[in-house]
Amino acid sequence: MIKYLSILFLFITSFAFSQEQTQVNDSIIFSFSEYLGYVKKFHPIAKQAELTIQIGQANLMKARGGFDPKLEVDHNRKKFKNTAYYDQLSATFKIPTWYGIELKGNFEQNEGDFLNPQAFVPEDGLYSAGISASLGQGLFINQRMADVKKAKFFREQTLADRELLVNQILYDASISYFNWLQAYTEVKTYERFLENASTRAKGVERSVDAGDKAKIDITEANITVKNRTLGLEQAKVKLMKAALDLSTYLWLNDNIPVEIQDNVVPDTGIETTIDDVLEISGLPLTDFVIENHPKLKSLNLKYEGLQVDKRLKANKLLPIVDIQYNFLSQDPDIVRSFNSNTYKGGLNIAFPLFLRKERGDLKLAKFKLQDVKFDIANERITIQNKVLAIYRELESFETQNQLITEIVNDYTTMLNAEERKFSFGESSLFLINSREKSLIDSQLKAIELQNKYLKAKAKLFNSLAKDLGNL
Repeated sequence: MIKYLSILFLFITSFAFSQEQTQVNDSIIFSFSEYLGYVKKFHPIAKQAELTIQIGQANLMKARGGFDPKLEVDHNRKKFKNTAYYDQLSATFKIPTWYGIELKGNFEQNEGDFLNPQAFVPEDGLYSAGISASLGQGLFINQRMADVKKAKFFREQTLADRELLVNQILYDASISYFNWLQAYTEVKTYERFLENASTRAKGVERSVDAGDKAKIDITEANITVKNRTLGLEQAKVKLMKAALDLSTYLWLNDNIPVEIQDNVVPDTGIETTIDDVLEISGLPLTDFVIENHPKLKSLNLKYEGLQVDKRLKANKLLPIVDIQYNFLSQDPDIVRSFNSNTYKGGLNIAFPLFLRKERGDLKLAKFKLQDVKFDIANERITIQNKVLAIYRELESFETQNQLITEIVNDYTTMLNAEERKFSFGESSLFLINSREKSLIDSQLKAIELQNKYLKAKAKLFNSLAKDLGNL
């Protein structure tokens, strides 16, 4: 999306835009859709949002690591004053499985003058293959299982959180663009009326020279020119600040910030395209499915993760019953050498008498679930009411825009009529200036109302948490 970068930005000249720019009177129109495209692709916050997905994937990889096969080697030797006390070697290969079951293969070779009697094995070593399992705690859920399940929910949650982060930065950038558009339109309005006041002042000077007007009219005309010039300068300062604020959202790859050039202007016809750009076109309130909102998705996934944590805490109330059984053989190449007559087994049972820690952990897990339930209920009604309010606000803005348009037209008609009367000598410069000031105020109010209308559109986009996949 790079083709004419040197035209758009102040100090970046070696890049190019892939989209064409619309050029009008030596000014280049920077469209709203193209602007949001740059924000979504290059802004650091948008890139940071992509990191949340990678973090979720990394967490899932870490949790799955709990089921990685493990090779353990333990070698101990003691030799003192030419006496070999012991030389013990134990190599174990373990394969954890899902339901608290672990497969294990072991090789053990021990020798020495002072071995523990239970450590005596055949000269070539002793092989074992067996299984260990948890029949109480850890049978249906254990820490490894819980970590993987929670990591999967967290990965899905990061997708929803990423949508929220991208949506928020696009919303903030949209507000900045609308403020830039408002400041630009105000500058153009003051420029137009300054030109009218200057033309009128020259006409008054000619009338005074011809003896048709009093000299005091020149003073009044010049006051109007100066007022219009003052208003224009103030509008230019506002435009400069708005352009700088807009530039904070414009970046290129490799985190290079850029600045808007003076000949780059906003799209004044944005009202015809904003719905399509923000993907809210033809979206009635009845089509809004609140359960698909990323914020609720994120909270629901958080709730599911806490459910897993609660099940794990409840499992801690069970007694610890761990068993293991291993077939023994000194000839592992012969399958029948592994039989039930040679084995090594074990049983471990443990059970706290009061279970105060376990019961406390379970209660805390339940409280966390209840807390998230409250968050979900509150967020659901908040989103629903916010979206409903914005739809009502947009309906009101349509009526307000129609009224302000009629008001501007009426003030324009009155000003034109007053200027016609002035040309016939039936009016005064004071009345013309008064009519023109009312027209300027109404046009500035119309510009401000357009800004509020566009911001309401952006608020709807933000409340619906759209991602703008078409950018």
